[in-house]
Amino acid sequence: MIDVVMPQMGESIVEGTLTKWLKKPGERVERDEPLFEISTDKVDTEIPAPAAGILKEVLVEEGKTVGINTVVGRIDESGDGQGSDVAPSARSAAGGATASPAEQAPEPRRAAAESITPTPVPPPASSREDINAPQPAAAAAAPSVPAEEPPGPLSPLVRKMAREFNIDLRQIRGTGAGGRITKQDLENYMSQQAARTVASVTAPAYGEPARAAQAPAMPPAPPAEQELPPLPRAEAPRARIEPMSTMRQKIAEHMVFSKRTSAHVTTVHKVDMTKVARMRERYKADFQRRYGFSLTYLPFVTRAASAALRQFPIVNASIEGTNIIYHNDINIGIAVALENGLIVPVIRNADEKNIVGLQRAIVDLSTRARSRQLKPDEVQGGTFSITNFGSFGSVFATPIINQPQVAILGVGSVEKTPVVVEDAIAIRSVCYLALTFDHRLIDGALADQFTGAVKHILENWSEEIL
Repeated sequence: MIDVVMPQMGESIVEGTLTKWLKKPGERVERDEPLFEISTDKVDTEIPAPAAGILKEVLVEEGKTVGINTVVGRIDESGDGQGSDVAPSARSAAGGATASPAEQAPEPRRAAAESITPTPVPPPASSREDINAPQPAAAAAAPSVPAEEPPGPLSPLVRKMAREFNIDLRQIRGTGAGGRITKQDLENYMSQQAARTVASVTAPAYGEPARAAQAPAMPPAPPAEQELPPLPRAEAPRARIEPMSTMRQKIAEHMVFSKRTSAHVTTVHKVDMTKVARMRERYKADFQRRYGFSLTYLPFVTRAASAALRQFPIVNASIEGTNIIYHNDINIGIAVALENGLIVPVIRNADEKNIVGLQRAIVDLSTRARSRQLKPDEVQGGTFSITNFGSFGSVFATPIINQPQVAILGVGSVEKTPVVVEDAIAIRSVCYLALTFDHRLIDGALADQFTGAVKHILENWSEEIL
């Protein structure tokens, strides 16, 4: 028997919410096949089965939040699912239930008694008026029509919103791929229902026109008195209330915890990226053709940061109580924006990779993060983080440290800007690097030296790409 546990999806994660079981007890599951979905402050993701066999027990229900390493289910590796302690419902679901002889043969006396048709007794006079009334028993005996499932897969957030607000998903037309119902579809539906409720409250009561028609005729009033004030228009609701997703709640807790733990300070440096921009422009077509993905600015910054971390190992450290932990490996986390949150997958031994290797790792991790295919060990073990808010057009920002690290580097957008170069105005490709550091361990002078080292490498780039 194999235990299925709640995995740890990050060093600072202590619990997760099991949002959905993808298999039912008694069903067969293959090794590495998605078994259940979880939600943490890092990511909503599918967890694969640790072994092949029959899902024998489900110990944690959907929607429950439990600590990491908690046993949430068990898999029977024997694969037959017919153990003596398997629940009868599970055996029936697997097709292995067999009725006993006593259950198969009806009792003779009971069969004889059921074959006798009782003589109908006329109802009392007082109840004859109710003979034609609908009978509950007859209604219950009507065949039930299975409810039609909404098209397309549903995300855990959509299912949770529908459950909490008691929404029938069959009434909603999905606008996602293949008719899939999205969060926006639910929000639009809820807004429309709220507007209809307001309209029904402000509309005239039913039957008022009929009563007005029966009123005695009155002498015609002057034209000025015949004008009636317009009815108030139904206004759309001014606010919408919806619960935070589990991922959003965990992000909020993690960010508040980080601000409460570290003494945050941010220093910003302006970097001339002209040499990098020219090299990228010269090679990006060949790079795309040779490797199948685009060449961005992020691997250049990651490469420069890796080299600077070797020069300033304290920036690659972490704090545990009153101890400083210096990490020998340089494992850089790259922040990836998701539909309803973010995650920071880790590039391990980033200082050992060239531009091609770093770009490949960034594309691979970000793609699998958005498709919920990251493994638990790919979002933990980071020693330093980089967030590229410039990809959305931001010039610079003040990022929050990803605990238990002591620094995070923010990269702004690279823009062509007129600058003064040797007493002349020139057009240069410029970006801002924002380093947020923990002042408990790193002083301002050291933080500026580290960021200055990253700046120097980028401004004097000489390493070939291909």
